Amino acid sequence: MLAYERFGTGEPLVLVHGIGHRRQAWYPVAERLAEYRDVILFDLPGHGESPALVLDGRPVKDVLQGHIVDLFAELDLEQPHIAGNSLGGRIALEAAADGLVSSATGLSPAGFWKGAGDFTLIRAHFAALIVAARLAQPLVPTLTRSALVRRLMLSSLMTHGDRLDAQRVMGDLKSMVAARHALRQIIDGAYPFDGEIAADVPVTIAWGTKDRVLLPYQAERARAYLPNAEHISLDGCGHVPMSDDVDAVVDVLLRGSARPRRAIGDVA
Repeated sequence: MLAYERFGTGEPLVLVHGIGHRRQAWYPVAERLAEYRDVILFDLPGHGESPALVLDGRPVKDVLQGHIVDLFAELDLEQPHIAGNSLGGRIALEAAADGLVSSATGLSPAGFWKGAGDFTLIRAHFAALIVAARLAQPLVPTLTRSALVRRLMLSSLMTHGDRLDAQRVMGDLKSMVAARHALRQIIDGAYPFDGEIAADVPVTIAWGTKDRVLLPYQAERARAYLPNAEHISLDGCGHVPMSDDVDAVVDVLLRGSARPRRAIGDVA
């Protein structure tokens, strides 16, 4: 069973974090969302407090989707709303394409890079993050005391890393290092998003204008591939925008999950 938290009231909204991260990525916006939604946060396999990611020769997409389906069943979730960041955004779009959810929102969702060369840069970025996080471990308790250092350490992921407290940053870095094996498996099995989402499933795509991981030109590729989705720019936000602009992200997530859930009989 995946590690999860559930709180709030209203329509269920499942939030999926990005590669190398953990469910606490959503904490900056979770309390606000919980005023209007039944919020479910969870750790992906191989991340946070969840069990290891085990592929056994299966495609990464199938394994991750299997975990999502099992989580929905365990929590008695029928056609919930879903939103995700980065890899989590890709998972949200895949869930919509497979008819598992009532709406999908992606914050800089993965899967819209140009080609192999572009993806090599993405792979290198995460490899560098892992190496830096491992090397910095002995110094992290001291370094993270400074808001300026926290901002610099997280600058490739967000524009306001200083808004996270030292304990959060230490936990995130430790979790990133621990997730390196799952990260490698997921990246090795990556391919561009090619799903087809039914027209009656609302989709929202929001992209930070200062995303340094999945560069903002990918937002235009997402717009071209998903022309029926609502496309939003998050001004001044990085790749992980939840602490960069709490108000904007909360608004995007509430708007994206505003429609009533689909009835089971409505699922194509």
